[in-house]
Amino acid sequence: MPGDPVRGGLAQELFTLKKDPLPPMARPRLLARLPHVLVVYAAVFFGSLTSTQLQDHYDVHDPSIVLLSLFTGFSLVIAMFRPIGAWWLGLLNAGFIAWVIRDHVGQGQAWPWTAIGPFSFAPLILLVALRVPPRVTIAVISVSVAAGAVAEGAFKPEKSRSSLLVALLVFGFAGLLGYALRAMRLARGQLVAQETIAEEERARRTLLEERSRIARELHDVVAHHMSVISIQAQVAPHLVENPSEELKENLAGIRQNALEALTELRRVLGVLRSEHPDDPANPHHPQPTLADLDGLVDNVRAAGLEVATEIAGIRRPLTPGAELTAYRIVQEALSNCLRHAPGSRVEVGIAYGPRELHLCVANSAPTRAAAPSPGAGHGLLGMRERAGMLGGELAAGPRPGGGYEVSAVLPMDLPGGAASGTDETEKAS
Repeated sequence: MPGDPVRGGLAQELFTLKKDPLPPMARPRLLARLPHVLVVYAAVFFGSLTSTQLQDHYDVHDPSIVLLSLFTGFSLVIAMFRPIGAWWLGLLNAGFIAWVIRDHVGQGQAWPWTAIGPFSFAPLILLVALRVPPRVTIAVISVSVAAGAVAEGAFKPEKSRSSLLVALLVFGFAGLLGYALRAMRLARGQLVAQETIAEEERARRTLLEERSRIARELHDVVAHHMSVISIQAQVAPHLVENPSEELKENLAGIRQNALEALTELRRVLGVLRSEHPDDPANPHHPQPTLADLDGLVDNVRAAGLEVATEIAGIRRPLTPGAELTAYRIVQEALSNCLRHAPGSRVEVGIAYGPRELHLCVANSAPTRAAAPSPGAGHGLLGMRERAGMLGGELAAGPRPGGGYEVSAVLPMDLPGGAASGTDETEKAS
């Protein structure tokens, strides 16, 4: 039926000259072009073998056998780029060979395929099956065997022996092998694609989890400031003698907005904490600051690392968000040293500048092999998220002499530095 899409599609795929290069081997990379080398070798081998058999076994000394032998190998080379076109060329060449040897076939000699013919044609079937759907491979085998059957039924020499059964078995084996190899290649490609998607999903999920954790930790900071605003707005009328009604109303509005904001914060935090009930950053524990750095370093030393700390500049308290971010970055960097650089020497440097806080955690090369780590390998992602949240920067990489280094620069707003925050808001707007 001309309207049948399946038949129409099969006919189009059987009569196509589209380019479909033979894919290289994925692993190992050094042998990526091994299939192409083997095909060229097979082309030379079967081309020379065809010439030898036509002369020695069929006693054909026509000059055309040189051309037929060349086309036997040439069709295999073409099959690396245009498999269907090469198959038609090989089938046509096999027909010419059968016609040339027809008058030279002796008692019990194979025809229409020569004794070596099915084996020299089988690589074409294999190269086709590697790159086309199974139904096309079946059609290619069927047409090849049917062409031999038609030739045998119409032009078979009297003394010849049929070679159709051998051709059917050899072509069927080549088709099955090609189908299996093609299925393995497609499955491997799908597996690589799925692994890539899974890795992207893990990275995205880790990023969202880290942002959620940062949000839960910063809730206490924001809630504290909102509570202070609410209390100050409540107390302010009592600090002014004879406050006006307009002032009272404005302060009451400020207090009401602060309370509503606190309510929304608690509601959102409740949702976040319900998704992470075992998170250590719960409302009953105060958030750590750089003042707790000594305890963190002592714990790392107790775990077996030699840690040295150095603080430059005038040490002073920062905003709660900056304190928390700086502590978490140092904590994660030290954890990475424990996991990936056992036995190394670690240096922790903190420098208080006029406007920025500089952090540096560097370790020497490990003295022993690191144990397999169960972590997801996204610690740097979390540190960058924390630094970027404050408008800072974080860099990490191997040191020239061995080891690893994590450095961060965080904008430093002192507590009560509302002016700078206002300026930044105005610039952003």
